[in-house]
This record gives sequence, structure tokens and C-alpha cells, in this order.
Amino acid sequence: MVLEKVREILCDQLDVDEEQVTMEASITDDLGADSLDVVDLVMSIEEEFDLEFPDEEVENIKTVGDIVKYIESKIDA
Repeated sequence: MVLEKVREILCDQLDVDEEQVTMEASITDDLGADSLDVVDLVMSIEEEFDLEFPDEEVENIKTVGDIVKYIESKIDA
């Protein structure tokens, strides 16, 4: 569920194919996001899941899996 929603947001904002958005995919290297894209993504994800990414967490997000794991940790908390 979380991965599907994150995949939808990434595909929409970065104009990438669903197949490219895997748990291992690097947001910058594999999906081509720049720093501005990452900020936009974080804002969209925060809005979608009604949570907040602290700045230090954003710096740790490198892959799609990092995003999914962070969201799941907040939803389960």
C-alpha cells in the first residue's frame, strides 16, 4: 500500500515508468531527481500520508525503500 502510493507520486512528479520505481532505486541516480525534485517529493509525501519528514531524515533518504520504511515506521508508531 505505501509503496504503491509512493510509486504513484514518484511517477507523477518525476515522469518515470512504474517499473523504474523499485525499493532499491536511487531517487537521484536511478530516477533523476535533483534537490528541488526531492523537496517537492517530500512535500507531496508529507501531504499524502499526513506526516512530517524532519530535515535530518530527508538527508538520509537515498532510495525509494528509505521513503517507504520511514513512512511505515511512522504509520505503525
